[in-house]
Amino acid sequence: MSIPHTGLSDRIVTVPNVLSVVRLLFIPLFLYLFLVLRADGWALAILLTSGATDWLDGKLARVLDQSSRIGALLDPLVDRLSVVTTLLAFVVRGIIPWWVAAILIGRDLILAATLLIYRRRGLPPPEVIYLGKAATFVIMIALPVLLGSTGDSTIAQILAPIGYALIIWGTGLYIWTGALYTYKAMGIARAVPRTSDRSARDA
Repeated sequence: MSIPHTGLSDRIVTVPNVLSVVRLLFIPLFLYLFLVLRADGWALAILLTSGATDWLDGKLARVLDQSSRIGALLDPLVDRLSVVTTLLAFVVRGIIPWWVAAILIGRDLILAATLLIYRRRGLPPPEVIYLGKAATFVIMIALPVLLGSTGDSTIAQILAPIGYALIIWGTGLYIWTGALYTYKAMGIARAVPRTSDRSARDA
């Protein structure tokens, strides 16, 4: 099995990283609008903007050749925080059942544990795969649609089945990509010795 390596730069201030920071700042703003003010319209606008910038930062990183080490860490971290906080907020408001949030958050906790495998071997975290970004994107689209489905209007009744179909699709992709990341981490664990083990052999 090949050892992952990247040609990422050490730049900090890049357009994709700025967008990731903006998405990070959106998280507390969304929670305040959604849970405290119950300003669902503004909260919906924040979710949609966050989803758009999530897609845009990855695109710009490739187009502008601004992929960086900090971006490789920051982008998935903000993705996970956005998904987790939004899911918990939706559970609090009763928009989605708790077990949906438990499945999605549980997947992220498992992947967080696999990062120790890379760290103990002196390797960078795995690159974000396209399908993983797609899974996050589908979920971040499903959540605003579900938010728009609250109420008794005709539009709400139309949006409800669409939102639940998207959340089911996104959850399936999320679980599948979680399995792919875990399989890759297990392969690294078998193929690459820990840094401490290599040092002991070289001593």
